[in-house]
Amino acid sequence: MPQKIAVIVGAGPAGLTAAYELVTRTDIKPILFEADSQVGGISKTVNYKGNRIDIGGHRFFSKSDRVMEWWTNVMPLQALKDGEEGLTITYHNRQREVAAGPGPDPDQVDEVMLVRNRVSRILYDRKMYDYPLKFSAQTFANLGALRTLRIVASYGKARLNPIKPEVNLRDFIVNRFGQELYATFFRDYTEKVWGVPCEDIPADWGAQRIKGVSITGLIKNMLRKLKPQTGSLAQKDTETSLIERFLYPKHGPGQLWEVVAREVVEKGGEIHYQNFVTGISHDGSQIDSATVVGPDGDIREVKADYLFSSMPITELIGGWTPPAPAAVREVSDGLSYRDFMTVGLLLKRLKLGCGTDASTLAEKVPDNWIYIQDNDVKVGRLQIFNNWSPYLVADPDTIWVGLEYFVNEGDEFWTMDDAALKQFGASELEKLGVADPADVLDAVVVRTQKAYPAYFGTYGRFKEIETYTRQFENLFCVGRNGMHRYNNQDHSMLTAMIAVDGIVEGRDVRNELWDINTEEEYHESK
Repeated sequence: MPQKIAVIVGAGPAGLTAAYELVTRTDIKPILFEADSQVGGISKTVNYKGNRIDIGGHRFFSKSDRVMEWWTNVMPLQALKDGEEGLTITYHNRQREVAAGPGPDPDQVDEVMLVRNRVSRILYDRKMYDYPLKFSAQTFANLGALRTLRIVASYGKARLNPIKPEVNLRDFIVNRFGQELYATFFRDYTEKVWGVPCEDIPADWGAQRIKGVSITGLIKNMLRKLKPQTGSLAQKDTETSLIERFLYPKHGPGQLWEVVAREVVEKGGEIHYQNFVTGISHDGSQIDSATVVGPDGDIREVKADYLFSSMPITELIGGWTPPAPAAVREVSDGLSYRDFMTVGLLLKRLKLGCGTDASTLAEKVPDNWIYIQDNDVKVGRLQIFNNWSPYLVADPDTIWVGLEYFVNEGDEFWTMDDAALKQFGASELEKLGVADPADVLDAVVVRTQKAYPAYFGTYGRFKEIETYTRQFENLFCVGRNGMHRYNNQDHSMLTAMIAVDGIVEGRDVRNELWDINTEEEYHESK
């Protein structure tokens, strides 16, 4: 009997998780087709002269024990120092403990997970605020007495007279924080990210990404931290936006996916790079094959007993043969995306923290991310890669940062010349008082298409696509773009895991699959 084939479109977290689950749990052969020249999708790591860029920043933390176990099985946890707390993971009613000791030393071993402290702040009006916001003397001093009073008053008004119904994202946030905090810390940044007013974004976005974050949640988190804490990653009851420690591969997120890809190939799977799936053939209830275009333009049909699709829905439905119904195509064609750019700048020093070089960076400016709220600059976030992992930086005497821009493919900023973009990024750091352009040693530009599926356009009718794709028994839409859902990588992995569970156990998991990241325990914010 011929071996069954699973065609997997995309070698990001969802596609590679599906492949890994198949080669370790079944005799089905996964064949992955990846349009890029490397694995990882938007979780890849870009290597520029030994300086590594994490596209968007990826904290390896999940409320799913299964995902946490999976990660630490693929890549061992670093040895912890005496006095540091270990990691306890509960998985299917059994516990696995990683105590101080026996893991590998990151200085000696390349493939290792680091335990990192999560530090983020907000830069607003050229002042630094803790993120999440803390009700501290420094916060109130930065805000000033008048704005603080307006914040308190507007919060009280929102609690006494909430907006009903919550139609858009503005309604959702105002009901939880009040109009003044919304205008101060949410409105401008959110509109940078999505390129449209918050009134044009449905409340669904808030329900998925920031459901558990509120003034009450921030107060509870502050009270929780007054109690002694146990377990370095024992944060399952903490809203993900408030977690304080996370795992991180030594050389960035892409390193873990490179390890997974290697194991998939060693166990009999195939990965084909710079291969584009341009068509899907079906008989109305089953997927038959995929049309694949190779790097040299060669076209071939690949038989598919199963199809795992993490490709954008617009491309999946656009390549359907026979074509999808007109209404489904209309929804697919109207879906929107937000694209992403990183301008990496290698610096001698920062002006932040009253001036700092690499030797004092961790002490003075320990941030992983700095959120840029000011609307007189285009940059949305600033990553400090040294603080994600010191091994992301080729020269430890330099500071490696990434300016993150949210754009639309083809717009004026996306098409700007790289040299101009590098200069623009340096000028924005100067304007914000973060760094001097004279201290820039090198720079690079990285563009990422369809990084964020958007919840506007025809998204309000997305159920029509979900219903249509569910009728194909051997089709599994997985991952962020595969489901047009603003998933983090753990949610994307869970969709793949559950799909393979269904194959192994012979049960229909289509409803369970589409419920990932709609159940409260999976909500996460980045």
